[in-house]
Amino acid sequence: MPSKSARSRTQARAAARFAAVQALYQQEMEGTPLPTLLHEFHSHRLGAIIEDIEYADADGDFFDDIVKGVDARRDEIDRAIAARLSAQWSLDRLDRPMRQILRAGTYELIARRDVPTGAVISEYLDVTDAFYDKREKGFVNGLLDAVAKDVRA
Repeated sequence: MPSKSARSRTQARAAARFAAVQALYQQEMEGTPLPTLLHEFHSHRLGAIIEDIEYADADGDFFDDIVKGVDARRDEIDRAIAARLSAQWSLDRLDRPMRQILRAGTYELIARRDVPTGAVISEYLDVTDAFYDKREKGFVNGLLDAVAKDVRA
């Protein structure tokens, strides 16, 4: 059984992933500049209580790494995702939350070799649960697994 500190770290990273997907979605929807976006999330969302919902304390550094990494490497990430979409689908055809889940997961697969592949995929399946049903979860699983084979081979 993992230690209490290991469970706490895992929960903080899970919260960071969920918040990162939300931040990336907001950035795409509103065009919020990156520094403003990061400040807003650190000041008002990570670990905050909003409308009686308590947001888990997130690993702020991990959150920053995902959001900044996706922003900086978006073209590379999008190419890796697009390479695994079927011929009749494009990244633009996916809805915005799905794009952000796939981008964040793909970023971790590319840039965070310290996080095991299975952990990355599992964590983003949990994030997917917050937004979608079983069918979409299967799509995320298959796509991130295929991307992992490309970028971690």
